[in-house]
Amino acid sequence: MTPRVFPKVFYGWYVLAASFVMLFFNSGAQFTIGVIFKPIIADFGWNRGDVSLAVFVNLVFYATFMLAMGKAYDRFGPKWIILVSATFLGVGFIGLSRLESYSGFILSYGVFCGIGFSGSTVLIFTSLVSKWFMKWRGLVISIALSGGCLGQFFLIPFYTDIIINSGWRDACLYTGLVILVVNTILVFLVIRGDPHMLGYHPLGADVLSDGVGEESDGKETVQGPDFGLKAAMRTRSFWFFTWVMFVCGAGDYLVSTHLVPFVTDSGISQTTAGDMLAWFGLFSLFGVIVAGPVSDVIGNKLPILITFLIRALLFFIIINFQSTPMFYLFSLGFGFTLLITAVLNVTLVGKLYGFTNIGLLTGFITTVHHLGGGFLAYAGGIIFDVQHNYQLVFLIYAIMSLMAVLSCCFIREKRHELNV
Repeated sequence: MTPRVFPKVFYGWYVLAASFVMLFFNSGAQFTIGVIFKPIIADFGWNRGDVSLAVFVNLVFYATFMLAMGKAYDRFGPKWIILVSATFLGVGFIGLSRLESYSGFILSYGVFCGIGFSGSTVLIFTSLVSKWFMKWRGLVISIALSGGCLGQFFLIPFYTDIIINSGWRDACLYTGLVILVVNTILVFLVIRGDPHMLGYHPLGADVLSDGVGEESDGKETVQGPDFGLKAAMRTRSFWFFTWVMFVCGAGDYLVSTHLVPFVTDSGISQTTAGDMLAWFGLFSLFGVIVAGPVSDVIGNKLPILITFLIRALLFFIIINFQSTPMFYLFSLGFGFTLLITAVLNVTLVGKLYGFTNIGLLTGFITTVHHLGGGFLAYAGGIIFDVQHNYQLVFLIYAIMSLMAVLSCCFIREKRHELNV
């Protein structure tokens, strides 16, 4: 039986609301590493490479288990996947609050939180809400994603205040407990998987087809079979886009991990630095809102290309100009670009290769994205320990962004033909 407060309200809206709330807390927790980074170093005397290695391990487990969670979702549905993942995530943060050794740090944040993030953040919830909506599917996915953006905006300043007043251990403890409580309640009371198994149809199923259509110009078009992963790997566009997403992940986690340490090195207070990371998250919401409608007008490739032009420019600016206004400009500008590729990944890959195997194709690309994030987050810490600044790693990423711009130019944005 599926409980509802308002019986005439389509149940998919309850699923969307629950997904929004869980992403608010789960995705918000993803960015806490940036604000506990230097306090952990201060307590244990580790260097930045040591802490960055835990981020790398976290993202390796995140990327590896994400594919497994996707397959488990298809077999078992979302409830147990979310619950098990949230349990790993909550236990990981509670473990951080009791931390006594470096091996415990790797285990708690690297392994447990990495596994937890793989099944309790964006991938599972976008798959979940897309099953309930055919009409407004793009909109509801954006609404779900906005939960994570707003979670970062509201929770990072809250966690920063706890760290300043009570310490980073309390911040980790409260994070873990809230994740366990919120996810458990909403999973059992609200979350339901396939609407057909409950006697529902996705919203709009009576007026929209399940496929992804193209506007008709009056001529009948015939498309070949959709691509699998091996077939897509035989095309240049696939590898150019995979490289672009590697660069995307590298920048995402370099900034989310090292932004607060970087700006506090310049004398900015922990509170102000936390605010910058919060606004970084909020402006990612604006990128989500803009990306979809813009791509409908000018295609997917050009917005992605512009994204990396913006990133390259921001890094060249921050290398040469370091002041509070420039730090805010960097945070807001990079935040705006943060989730644009998350929105356009599915639409571009589907346009190139069809939607039959879209989960497998985008899952592979997203795995590479996260591995890129782990690589540069770790490299950023190592380079800082050697150079005692972030200038070199920022220059490396600016160059990588320009290479991503060039790679976008070689992506052939039209349906590829499968040679059979």
